[in-house]
Amino acid sequence: MLADIKKPSFIVKYLDRYVIGQDDAKKTLAVAVYSHFKKIARARQDTAPIAKSNVLLIGPTGTGKTLMCETLSRALGVPFVTAEATSLAQSRYVNEEIEAILQRLVDRADGNVDTAQNGIVFIDEIDKLKASHGQPGGVSGESVQHALLKIMEGCMVKLGNAQYIDTTNILFICGGAFVGLEKITSETHTYGYISTSADDNPSILKRLNARVKPTDLFEFGLIPEFTGRLPITARFQPLTKPLLVRIMTEPANCIYNQFRDILKSEGVELTVEQEVFDQIADLVIEYKNGARSLRGLFEELITPVLFLVPDDPTIRQVVIKSLFTEPLIVRSERGATAPPRA
Repeated sequence: MLADIKKPSFIVKYLDRYVIGQDDAKKTLAVAVYSHFKKIARARQDTAPIAKSNVLLIGPTGTGKTLMCETLSRALGVPFVTAEATSLAQSRYVNEEIEAILQRLVDRADGNVDTAQNGIVFIDEIDKLKASHGQPGGVSGESVQHALLKIMEGCMVKLGNAQYIDTTNILFICGGAFVGLEKITSETHTYGYISTSADDNPSILKRLNARVKPTDLFEFGLIPEFTGRLPITARFQPLTKPLLVRIMTEPANCIYNQFRDILKSEGVELTVEQEVFDQIADLVIEYKNGARSLRGLFEELITPVLFLVPDDPTIRQVVIKSLFTEPLIVRSERGATAPPRA
């Protein structure tokens, strides 16, 4: 794997096939991963320790943070696991939960510890660790942050089967919505000590003003030591209506293509007109749950069709023109010479 480190441009192109939008976040993550594995390769040649750069993803729920990490792991061909920070805070034995996460990483690597040691761990809802959460008997969010420090920086961890795994080369990506952070950044962002002139690039100044500073994360509730383990930050933007429509229709594994393939296997052509996607996108924006709501709404739309089709071999085409009208069912005439459905 280290002999064939993927270039950032390759990673971004691969992500584009499955993740719509979030172009800046893709580039940031691609460069971070490329640099990470380059450092590992160089450290193995020079026998020098690496300064690992774990990544923090900030953005509203349902904007593609988990999807991007899962897709990234496929592009790189490395084992990948996800965990929720809230589950760690709800556990009375945090270290055991952390060991379980690393054990799952080994399992994803088919038991090969060496492969697992070059994997990726994504910890979601990291913003929920700013205070105590969970059931009685759990631990505070700050305690979980302290528990994660050593493995994120790199250490030997003993697993339940007496194996040891070195987390030095494991890339940790943390994500969260960080509700309320925008207010903090709007109040603290100032670059008055930087001399500016008419020759300064406005786009660079805009990027500086949009950057989340460590002090912003301190004020939000993350401890300085924890934010220090996450030097790279990528921002995810809220999904617009056009992006939500594209998510349903463009990726290689988009939900529209999935159901078209299911019905095609029954000998039925499915056509969903543009207005339907626009209506679904409007509802998702109203629900304020990001792309997570897309599948539920689309499956609700298709459920009556999937119930009907298997029992009616005369159906040849289904056309859906609106969320608020019945699907148009096109059948073959009895006795027609159209080939029978499989």
